[in-house]
Formats: sequence, C-alpha cells, structure tokens
Amino acid sequence: DPLMTSSPSPATTDVSDANPEAQVCDPLFQSFGGRTAFSGPIATLKVFEDNSLVRAAVEQPGEGRVLVVDGGGSLRCALVGGNLAVLAAENGWAGVVVNGAVRDVEEIDAQPIGVRALAAHPRRSEKGMHSGQIGIPVIFAGVVFREGEWVCADRDGIVVLPQAPAS
Repeated sequence: DPLMTSSPSPATTDVSDANPEAQVCDPLFQSFGGRTAFSGPIATLKVFEDNSLVRAAVEQPGEGRVLVVDGGGSLRCALVGGNLAVLAAENGWAGVVVNGAVRDVEEIDAQPIGVRALAAHPRRSEKGMHSGQIGIPVIFAGVVFREGEWVCADRDGIVVLPQAPAS
C-alpha cells in the first residue's frame, strides 16, 4: 500500500517512558482521521478563525511532517475540513493537530491521515478575517510546539520531543 510507506509511529507511552523530559499535551483532544497514530517533524501555524494559511500549508509537500495549528482554542468555527484533509493526505502530511475545531468528520475519517482537534463544529472559518503567523513557536495544551521538533500522537495522547527518538 503506497499510503503506508512511512514506518509505524512509536507508541506515545514508550516515547514518554524512554524520554522523561518529553512534553506531554493535556488530554484535551479528540481523534479524527483514518490514522489513529502518527508522528513526524512539526510545522507550525498560528491563526484565528481563518483557515487560509492552513490551506496554503497543506497544499505544500508535507514530507511526513505534522502540521500544528494554534487556532487559539476557538470553537466558533472549524479550521480543518474534509477538503483540507484530502489535500494534506495527498501531499504527504502525516497528521494535523488543531487547537480549535474541525468539520466534515466523515470525510476526514476517510483519509489516511491523523487529526487531533478539540471538537467538531459545522461552521466554516471566514477567509481574510485575520492574519496569521507561520513557523513560530505555538503554545497550547501545556506544551510548546516548535518548528522542526518532533511530535508523536496516538490514542494515549500527544508527546513532543526536540527530535525524533532513536529507534
């Protein structure tokens, strides 16, 4: 299966046990997408109720990275929907972590990608309402996510390390 070319993600429990210094997200997230476990280098975005930069990011080659989107925790609209999940999967993103909401859950679940978000919400975001920032450290769920560091997610949670652990 060409979609499963990446090696399986290590278990977050094993990563946490072997790396006591690892950052662990507060357990705030729901799991969406066809992959319950995913890991990869971090790419960061900071946006608010406008997913224009999210679309621009997932249109780029993902190269096995995980897009971490700090949406400010807003639950007033969705930042990722079915179309963006399709783009992310087609372009090789391993997953998306959203400090905010998603929509089109059935469509997201049909994609070979992992998605974590606070909730689902049917309303779409407003384009062009707010500016955003790319590649800056973002802080939510008790963790600092830095561009190029490594994130691992599975049904037990989300763990962040400065780099991928030695396998």
